Amino acid sequence: MANITRFDPFFDLDDLFRGLRLAPLRRGEEDVAPRMKLEVQEDDEAYTIHAEVPGAKKDDIKVTIDGNQVSISAEIKRESEKKEKGRVVHSERYYGKVYRSFSLDSAVDEGKGSASYKDGLLELVLPKKNGGGPTKLRVS
Repeated sequence: MANITRFDPFFDLDDLFRGLRLAPLRRGEEDVAPRMKLEVQEDDEAYTIHAEVPGAKKDDIKVTIDGNQVSISAEIKRESEKKEKGRVVHSERYYGKVYRSFSLDSAVDEGKGSASYKDGLLELVLPKKNGGGPTKLRVS
């Protein structure tokens, strides 16, 4: 008896690419751009946002608010140098930009917001705009 198998040209492509790394190859942590991590807290009056921006200087951080859209960007400059007997034997530099943008549920009062930066942690306190909450319509 002949052993007949059926060929399916639309087989599961996930099996073909399983285990394939799509991330770029990294030689060391010095080559990798730091990632900005966020924590957003909300109460009745304001949003409090904590963003980790390691390696950034206060002057290199930009915060933009447009209604309920918040954007945070920072330029990171990291340099390391190893000297032996007055001469440089190893030097590495990293210059890059980190960026995060997200939407909040309510519009923010840009004029009353505050920002502070200390030890790599950016804290934003963004009061909610009066009347900026969602509007409910009654269906008649």
